[in-house]
Amino acid sequence: MAWFKKKKEAEEKETPVNTIEAKGFVGRLRQGLSKTRDILTTDIDDLFRSNRFDDLMEELEERLITSDIGVQPAMEIIERVSRKKGKINSADDLKAVLRDEIVDLMGETCGAVDETITASPHVIMVLGVNGVGKTTTIGKLAARYADQGKSVLIAASDTFRAAAVEQLGIWADQAGADFVRHRDKADPAAVAFDGVEAGVARKKDVVIVDTAGRLHTKANLMEELKKIKRAMGKKLPDAPHETLLVLDATTGQNGLSQAKMFHDALGVTGIALVKLDGTARGGIVVSICGGVGIPLKYVGIGERIEDLQTFDPARFAEALF
Repeated sequence: MAWFKKKKEAEEKETPVNTIEAKGFVGRLRQGLSKTRDILTTDIDDLFRSNRFDDLMEELEERLITSDIGVQPAMEIIERVSRKKGKINSADDLKAVLRDEIVDLMGETCGAVDETITASPHVIMVLGVNGVGKTTTIGKLAARYADQGKSVLIAASDTFRAAAVEQLGIWADQAGADFVRHRDKADPAAVAFDGVEAGVARKKDVVIVDTAGRLHTKANLMEELKKIKRAMGKKLPDAPHETLLVLDATTGQNGLSQAKMFHDALGVTGIALVKLDGTARGGIVVSICGGVGIPLKYVGIGERIEDLQTFDPARFAEALF
């Protein structure tokens, strides 16, 4: 689409590229994972020179936990690596085995992403606490689908935050998406219902429904979100077809608690992990795949539209090591 190309060209002019590596997504992901990569690769070189294998595994497990991989996934990785002790004769061997085992562990839950749309419209309910980047992620998703030639409608069901609704409207306009909103503090479930109804009537390919991350009333957030979900199902059986949770990578293990809370209440089908920049400990990616049991569908590394990409375990491991 013309608007997408113009915006991309403008962003590239605003963002100088200092190295060849920084041009591609993997290069930018490597920059975002720099904190984690320093913990793992630098320490592995030092540890390998000064420890027996068993002591090395113990120290490595500690490093994995420090990088926010989490206790259980770290223990699983160390157990897998230990089984290949006979193949490890150098620090480089250890890094290779560690990389392969991390890819395998992530692939068991977070394998190849399937973006096939089988419903008409395909309804996506987007969840996430305030401040994680939910609105921006929805905008990027809309742009992503629009660039694939799909028609999109966005429903602003977070009626408690006027600023979020306005920002979502701007994204909808940029993506060429239809936009459904009600007055401030209107019933969020009614907006979701009307959004799905409009998507059906206008024969849209995708309907993306925003939701609140915190309520400014005494109502229980999870109960309100369940109500929104039921409202969509009343208009279109099986809707929402996808329940996407947006998590902020910089929150670390707290993000896992959020994932479990939303999943227990609403049955999350996928996660978008955003703000995966140099301030985040990238081990949270492994922790999500190895410890939550919810597919990691997207990762976001910056503000640009193309900075939201489908998650690829092999590509992540390449950037990590």
